[in-house]
Amino acid sequence: MNEPRTYRKDTSAAPRGYSSWEAAGLLWLAEAEADGGAHVAELRDVDVTHIDLVKYAPAPSTNVAADEFGAALATTHAAGAPAFGAPPARWTSHGFIGPGDSPMPMPVEPTQTWGAFFAEQRIRHMLRAGRSQGLWEEESEVIERVAARLETGEFDDGRPPARIHGDLWAGNVLWTRKGAVLIDPAAHGGHPETDLAMLLLFTAPHIARIIAAYDEAAPLADGWQERVGLHQLFPVMVHAVIFGGGYVQQAVEMARRYA
Repeated sequence: MNEPRTYRKDTSAAPRGYSSWEAAGLLWLAEAEADGGAHVAELRDVDVTHIDLVKYAPAPSTNVAADEFGAALATTHAAGAPAFGAPPARWTSHGFIGPGDSPMPMPVEPTQTWGAFFAEQRIRHMLRAGRSQGLWEEESEVIERVAARLETGEFDDGRPPARIHGDLWAGNVLWTRKGAVLIDPAAHGGHPETDLAMLLLFTAPHIARIIAAYDEAAPLADGWQERVGLHQLFPVMVHAVIFGGGYVQQAVEMARRYA
């Protein structure tokens, strides 16, 4: 039998520790795969300057693959995490978010409630990063009001911490002959709606079927559609800090809906 081909991801331009962070996330998510969780890119080797993964043959996304992915993602989330904000197993430092050649530090500190975690380690963290670059000087109050509402627990629903990918935009889902395969995680203990909101932000293929299959496997909480923008606020703020442009104002407009 032929040995699977290897894809080498160059991480030499990333901060030290980035490749190990990503590897820890891949391994943690893959623990759920044996129980029917989402397929995760198989790790072959990790070093300071690279990550080696199995190279998958691409295939068209299909309705069947989307249905399978939605149900499998629900299983991955159900594998759980020790706490909201908890890092993946085998990881004890801060995480990273953003492009592999210039990722930003991302806190991953265990927190009792989702709202407190998302308020401090996601929204306020990015607000501070943006203000250090001169962003949101005039609009920081509206973003802070969102964080304050989160902190009160107004958006908490009592569900336990989920094992989430954490950066699940459409480009981090490979459609292959074995179905959808996850890559490039920023894995941590979080809310399952965060991953779904990311898939919606940049419109993954067959997104309606993915969410329908997820909802059938693990019914979503009432009003989840109204919270999509709340979960999307963090990645939009990340894009604003890294890329600037229209993302800066998009983040403000998104925040106003939840302030």
